Amino acid sequence: MKTDIDTCPIDLFCFSGSTSNSEANRPILSFVFVQKIVSSGDENKDGGLDFNEFNNYLKEHEKKLRLTFKSLDKNNDGHIDASEIKQSLEELGMDITKEEAQTILQSMDIDGTMMVDWNEWRDHFLFNPAHNLNEIIRYWKHSSVLDIGESIAIPDEFTEEEKTSGGWWKQLAAGAMAGAVSRTGTAPLDRVKVFMQVHSSKSNRVTLLGGFKQMIKEGGVASLWRGNGVNVLKIAPETAIKFMAYEQYKKLLTPEGGKVQTHQRFMAGSLAGATAQSSIYPMEVMKTRLTLGKTGQYNGMFDCAKKILRKEGIKAFYKGYTPNMIGIIPYAGIDLAVYESLKNAWLSRYAKDTANPGILVLLGCGTISSTCGQLASYPLALLRTRMQAQATLEASDKSTMTGLMKGIMANEGFFGLYRGILPNFMKVIPAVSLSYVVYEYMKTGLGISK
Repeated sequence: MKTDIDTCPIDLFCFSGSTSNSEANRPILSFVFVQKIVSSGDENKDGGLDFNEFNNYLKEHEKKLRLTFKSLDKNNDGHIDASEIKQSLEELGMDITKEEAQTILQSMDIDGTMMVDWNEWRDHFLFNPAHNLNEIIRYWKHSSVLDIGESIAIPDEFTEEEKTSGGWWKQLAAGAMAGAVSRTGTAPLDRVKVFMQVHSSKSNRVTLLGGFKQMIKEGGVASLWRGNGVNVLKIAPETAIKFMAYEQYKKLLTPEGGKVQTHQRFMAGSLAGATAQSSIYPMEVMKTRLTLGKTGQYNGMFDCAKKILRKEGIKAFYKGYTPNMIGIIPYAGIDLAVYESLKNAWLSRYAKDTANPGILVLLGCGTISSTCGQLASYPLALLRTRMQAQATLEASDKSTMTGLMKGIMANEGFFGLYRGILPNFMKVIPAVSLSYVVYEYMKTGLGISK
């Protein structure tokens, strides 16, 4: 008999989660998991499972689960406890607390002994097509796929298996494409943000709607995407440099054979972000100049670079560099701290049956942490943008970082440092949604298993 996922009754995939008859331990698989099981066991690729294929899937999957169980069972006593889960995740570069390890354990512990034997382990994962421990712990990786226009967050961790198999570059490529689509989709909001940061003041108030009207009147609807090309082009080199630098800084900061602590990850991530930003910073300046440019002022990125070099010299490509570097620390630190706090809060309060929070929780945590990071570093981002745009400003507005800050505080007050924050926040949700959807499609296209 052939089983097709579109026609079979869902009860076929509702299996007892324990050797007892307890209904509380009966997991119901989602349609996504059903699809994954079918794709994993479908040997002849006809879109369904017959009895032999399903039987072979169970046998092969059980073998992989047995190997994973043995790798976790450090003392070979036939049981896994919280300390063994904690140790195994630390070896994979994921630092968790004892309480978090106990939460993961409780999601599998059927008899309440705070230990998991082979039967409990097998019954918990048998109909979840996660092939190894690396896939099981990926739930809570702080994903860099959530591109909201700033590239100074701490990079993702990759397991040794991902590094040796080449899976890391596929994930980076999928993330870069997701970022390109996300930035293009939210480019009008990004341009009006920059316009408000540079030109809005108490005496010349620029509203969101007014900014859009001015830009469309000056250059038409297409002008809303001015500067987006260079903003997309810089994703690939920045991502690659940040990833390579992050791996090197981790090696320098971590004792040989030791695990990466949270503070070391923060330091390595901040240094990697600074290295990547230093390498591509001239593109940041060109993006700002193109964004603020009038119709016909620049004939593309290279023309912009030539005009800046000829009129202002090489130093102009690093205007605003200091506030940009300083802004990395509060952004990366707060982003990481808020995400870890939200993750721990969810695990301690809601993770009773599973350690998997679901995509809405993950996206929510990532969005909130990134927004908090932006909120803390926004005044520095505004100073950076104004310094990058100094050639387009009046002579009286040209100043050093401290001079600019004093001038803004004196003339506009504290909230003058947050000009343009509204369109910046407005683009967060569409940017996150676009980047996640594209990332998932790219992962499928590149053959990356979740």
